[in-house]
Amino acid sequence: MSKSQLRRLSSVAAIALVPALFGAQAMAQNNGQPSTAKGDWPMYFADPSGSRYSPQDQINASNFNKLEVAWHFKTDSLGTRPEFKLEGTPVEVNGMLYTTGGSRRAVVALNARTGELKWVYSMEEGPRAALAPRQLSGRGVSYWTDGKGDERIIYVTTGYRMVELNAKTGRPVESFGDHGVIDMKIGAVKGAGEQIDLERGEIGLHTTPTVVKDVIIAGSAFKEGMQPLTANNTKGLVRAWDVRTGKELWKFRTIPQKGEFGYETWENGSADRNGNVGVWTGITVDPELNSVYLPVEDPTNDTYGGARPGNNLFGDSLVCVDLTTGKRKWHYQIVHHPIWDYDLSSPPLLADINVDGKAIKAVALPTKEAFLYVFDRVTGKPIWPIIEKPVPQSDVPGEKTSKTQPFPTKPAAYARQSVSMDDLIDYTPELRAKAVKIIKENYKLGPMFSPAIISKVGFPSAVLTIGNFGGGTNWPGAGYDPELHTVFAPASNTGIVQMGLVEPPPGLTDSKYLLGTAGQPFRISGGPGFGSAADAPKVSEDEAKLQAALAAHPQTPVGPPPPRNVDGMPLVKPPYGTLTAINLDTGNTTWQVPHGDTPDDIRNNPALKGINIPKTGQPGNVGLVITKSLVIMGDPLFTTTPEHPRGAMLRAYDKKTGQQVGAVLMPAPQSGSPMTYSVGGKQYIVVAVSGGNYSGDYIAYSLPSN
Repeated sequence: MSKSQLRRLSSVAAIALVPALFGAQAMAQNNGQPSTAKGDWPMYFADPSGSRYSPQDQINASNFNKLEVAWHFKTDSLGTRPEFKLEGTPVEVNGMLYTTGGSRRAVVALNARTGELKWVYSMEEGPRAALAPRQLSGRGVSYWTDGKGDERIIYVTTGYRMVELNAKTGRPVESFGDHGVIDMKIGAVKGAGEQIDLERGEIGLHTTPTVVKDVIIAGSAFKEGMQPLTANNTKGLVRAWDVRTGKELWKFRTIPQKGEFGYETWENGSADRNGNVGVWTGITVDPELNSVYLPVEDPTNDTYGGARPGNNLFGDSLVCVDLTTGKRKWHYQIVHHPIWDYDLSSPPLLADINVDGKAIKAVALPTKEAFLYVFDRVTGKPIWPIIEKPVPQSDVPGEKTSKTQPFPTKPAAYARQSVSMDDLIDYTPELRAKAVKIIKENYKLGPMFSPAIISKVGFPSAVLTIGNFGGGTNWPGAGYDPELHTVFAPASNTGIVQMGLVEPPPGLTDSKYLLGTAGQPFRISGGPGFGSAADAPKVSEDEAKLQAALAAHPQTPVGPPPPRNVDGMPLVKPPYGTLTAINLDTGNTTWQVPHGDTPDDIRNNPALKGINIPKTGQPGNVGLVITKSLVIMGDPLFTTTPEHPRGAMLRAYDKKTGQQVGAVLMPAPQSGSPMTYSVGGKQYIVVAVSGGNYSGDYIAYSLPSN
């Protein structure tokens, strides 16, 4: 792509507002590389192991309540309109903070002490961004330096271009790719190997690339797969590039081609007709072992696999590949023939542990189903036995579920994994009776891995399950404390999903069944942030196609939809959200506490008047940061309590006991994972907040100067 072509394709703004003078703080030195040990936060999840750990301890239990807002950075002007789901986690190096924000997914550089904007870069991508499957502002950027003054910022645009910027100026690095840009859609395929359309082809990414040594590694993401318009969509892939030149180094296909390992697990040649199986969350790396750890998601579609019989490698698998070549070293499939949306959504945690006196290099994988899978990261063998157990089988026509699924013997599950009668709300006998009535009139219950059923009007409209959309640990992931050898895992306990299948309107899709409710108009879920890009139309192409199909085949609702709540409250009893500490030397739970205030719809519910409700915690996906003495994470919901006005709390827990030792008010819920750094002798905590009518805002907290 020439410079003139680039100008025609996009409008690029790289504005150096002030020369990037980084102040007196010297870069943390580890062969010239920044690290948390010296006060920086150089990667999205702190380090290549995914720990989210920093040894900072100026902010501790004795003073957390004294934190003040040091600065705000609102993202409203980084695009054509404000955004209300800001998921970024900044990186900080040598007194400069870098992140993404806004409906244009702009990159900004900020003074880490003051929040002052130093430069901004954005790219106008028009329809390419408007059609993209992942349109939020992204989760941040990656940083690289040669340790000798060459510093670069790497990120992926909404339209799936990789851009490399000079960290001091914000301008594209001319020697990288095509004048600083790589078109990541080139090489993405569907079917048996057909190149996707460079503008309209479905593929994107909103997490950060992983940069280790001189290698950039990035995966791929797609629209949420509950109601895909075709099974023959883009295939997942993971690629690596040279950080200096942009030369592609290797490619790992998550759906094997004919002749490759795993192809036979897609029976009847279905690997040639199916897509997805992306790696859309964080990728971690062990540089000493030269190993990359890939958490892989579901194939298309998420709830019906009749068009893809077999176990479908590498769907829902943890895959270890060689950093130099991309060749598979080992894999473990967490879910066979995935149809529960149990896609691997969390970065794997690399941990050096001691089990029964034996030193082990481990990898621990938090999951939506609230199992923590722990493997030897050299060999891929489980640290504690994982047993294949029989599971319920599907009676949906054309479906062929796996007879068994893997169940870890250790650690124990750390959140709710299914919905049973024992799980139902029990604040009062009356509320429980209402919940039981709702279940008996509408839903089938079953254990974990109960497959979806054909939805019927009345009973059963669906199987109720938990752990897929919003259960367990989702994209913010968990963290690992290398001092305590402990994983800290946030979890949501109320992500109930109605697993019912319906035949979609004729002409809408090539899938025989999609997620839906019998007797209710069919709807398409585009997923969080879909349609939020600066150039996105008010009505998406998918929605327009649905409306055309419904116009040709009108649907009349048969009564109201089956309820999923009782008097405005969840069907299930608390805790609604938790934080759990799991010791990896023993595989045992150290402690578990509810996280977050009791939601307002519980606290103020007329049905609970006069009843003392213990702290319930809050449902939702939030991440954390671990310091020398604390685990810090914010509430996922707005609340208004006698103790504070409408807002949310940023909470600190003693990491050895789980006791809450401090909390400060945020104007809105946490929507991106917090991070911490020190500059000029002062420690800061930065967290992204947004939601409701409060638009994206990065807030930095620090202790008072005096």
